[in-house]
Amino acid sequence: MPKEQYLECGKIVGTHGVKGMVRLECYADSPKTLARLRRLYKIEKNGTFTEWTVTRASVQKTMVLAAIEGIETLDAAIPLKGTVVYADRADFRLRRGDVFIADIIGLPVTDAETGESYGTLEEVITSGVQDLYVVRENEDKTFMIPCVPEFILRIETEGEEAGIYVKLIEGMRDL
Repeated sequence: MPKEQYLECGKIVGTHGVKGMVRLECYADSPKTLARLRRLYKIEKNGTFTEWTVTRASVQKTMVLAAIEGIETLDAAIPLKGTVVYADRADFRLRRGDVFIADIIGLPVTDAETGESYGTLEEVITSGVQDLYVVRENEDKTFMIPCVPEFILRIETEGEEAGIYVKLIEGMRDL
């Protein structure tokens, strides 16, 4: 499965000041990561991506304040509210073992010891102390796995062994 070049990384939720700065809700692993990006993209109606140059960005609590080249007034920034912004995957520096959520959605979830299939990863919930993986076991049933090394032993995003290899505790699938 080919990996997407552009990944959702935030959403413009408002403006900041009168000089065209925007407030971004962060979809990246942290607002600091999003604030480091110097290029953002918006998707056009025809499916192409338009590049925006970020001239300045800072973190304010859980939001990112960003100045975008060419957006220099409040009137120019207001229509951008609600715009989802994307980043080129090449602009992120991943640490060893880090993966993009977009690359693991839909992967099979398998018991690392027995090879038993538990289903597929349907969603990652990122609001909290650690991420939660929502696994679709069948049409009617899902369960969650905390994304901690005790449960998530290995993630392979490419090749024949692509999948999430886990070790569950008794009763975890029954909640």
